[in-house]
Amino acid sequence: MAARIEHLGVAVPSLEEGLKLYRDLLGFSQEFLEEVTTERVRVAGLAAGGMTIELLEPTAPDSPIASFLARRGPGLHHLAVEVEGLAALLPRLKEAGVKLLDEAPRPGARGTRVAFIHPKGALGVLIELVERPAG
Repeated sequence: MAARIEHLGVAVPSLEEGLKLYRDLLGFSQEFLEEVTTERVRVAGLAAGGMTIELLEPTAPDSPIASFLARRGPGLHHLAVEVEGLAALLPRLKEAGVKLLDEAPRPGARGTRVAFIHPKGALGVLIELVERPAG
């Protein structure tokens, strides 16, 4: 499988604000809105020419997105890459010396399984590895 950008994650203090800009003013079409309780985040997905822009709003003050917003303010949070065989890929990355935030897949939005590569292991970019559900 060739590498493919699955989505860009954008941290926003408010989905209402984010949707006003991206959907209402820029014209991106909203695909979904859901809460990922394990990550303490609400996610709005916008169709963006074969990929998705995910607007990420924290639902708790101790969520990773809330911490990001406190440190850096709103903006690009991560790049997500679609992969196959995520559980097998993670040990290969670790063996190659890539610094990981996750050593096992965890639940993501839209029924996906995800894991993150630490920015220190990816030339300064937080990379989310996304495996879509089978079928």
